[in-house]
Order: sequence, then C-alpha cells, then structure tokens
Amino acid sequence: MIAETVCSAASVAGLGIAAVTAFRKRFLAAARTAAYALVPIGLVMTGVVGWLADTAFSPTAWAGFGVLGIAWLLFATTRAVERRRGGTRKERRAARAAQREAGAPSSSAPALGAGGPPAVRPTAGPRAANSTDDFSDIEAILKKHGI
Repeated sequence: MIAETVCSAASVAGLGIAAVTAFRKRFLAAARTAAYALVPIGLVMTGVVGWLADTAFSPTAWAGFGVLGIAWLLFATTRAVERRRGGTRKERRAARAAQREAGAPSSSAPALGAGGPPAVRPTAGPRAANSTDDFSDIEAILKKHGI
C-alpha cells in the first residue's frame, strides 16, 4: 500500500516537472521526463511493485536468493579451478599424450633456415637449458642483414 502511494506520488511529481519543462518550450526534454514519470505508475498497475514488496519481506525468498548465490559461487569456483588445471581429466591426458608423441623440437637448427619452413617453438613450457640457444633466432636475423 505504501509502495503504491510513493510510486503514484513520484509519477505525479514527474509529470508536473514535464509540464513545466513543456511550458518552457523544451518539448523533447518534457516528453522524455514524462516517459520516465510514467514508469513507476506502470509498475504499480502491472503488479511488479506488489511482487517486489512481497519478495523483499519474505524470508523464504531471501533463503532462495542465498541458495542461488551459493550455487553460482560453486559453479564459478569449479570453472576457475578447471581452467587453472587445463581442462577436464580427459583433456589433460590427451595433452600429455600429444606432448609425448611430439617430443622435444631440435633447438640446434636456426629459426630462419635456408629455404626450409621455420622451426616450430613451443609456446608454453620450460625454457631451454642453454641460454645461447634462446638467441639463435636473433643471431640468424642479424647475420641475414649483415650485422
């Protein structure tokens, strides 16, 4: 009952402001203000305000929101852990098997070979043990430009 009265008063006040704005020959702003002013009374007439008032004071509804929050928290946590681990158990096994089959790429060949395809370097994983191998591609580029 109080919520409906407050919404009706807000709508009447908004329509009054829209009338004053229209009197000042600012019709576009007046129409926009009238549109905003009609929203609260429309919500009262559709019953949304009554539903919200019943929900806000219902312990069962708040318990339901709590259960939904816990479910969302569990879902988000499991997704974060799954992403950190690298997917599901099947995906991790398949990745390990593919890694074993591929073997380690040879790091002795220069990255810019003579006409051959460029050497494929792993994007993830530990760095090479020898730090001079890390700079072999840079050395090849410098040699190519005569530096």
